[in-house]
Amino acid sequence: MAELHPACAPLEFLLGTWRGTGTGAYPTIEDFSYDEEISFSHLGRPFVAYVQKTKHAGTGLPLHAEAGYLRPQGAGRVELVLAQPSGIAEVLNGTVEGRDLRLASTAVVGTPLAKPVTATQRRLWIEGEILFSSVAMAAMGRDLQHHVVSEMHRSRPEVFRRP
Repeated sequence: MAELHPACAPLEFLLGTWRGTGTGAYPTIEDFSYDEEISFSHLGRPFVAYVQKTKHAGTGLPLHAEAGYLRPQGAGRVELVLAQPSGIAEVLNGTVEGRDLRLASTAVVGTPLAKPVTATQRRLWIEGEILFSSVAMAAMGRDLQHHVVSEMHRSRPEVFRRP
């Protein structure tokens, strides 16, 4: 059992595995529903590992996945670096205040065959015992706009020692 790094204390509210459902929309695709699982874990270092997977709510087929690291920067500032198997990588900066994390991209890059995404905004927040997640994106020549939102419950807490 790793000791929670003191820099990660502002992100402690996220630790564990969360599962739930969400909906998505974008002008270039049909609206959809999905099942989501997000895990936040730590290794006693000054970052929190993040892994996300979604499946189509009706068929159970995989839809999306991403993995990365939340990097607390002190004074309520946080960075997120993540990669997606679709060939997109994002760097985001933002703030954590209480149980509310807000991030905006400073760089979004893609491989030559990835769909063109130019900007993203993400928010993770907890109300009661529910983790909400929302993502907005600018893609396919469109301005930044809502893409997905989900509600999840913690299915497995992260175990750690306090420093």
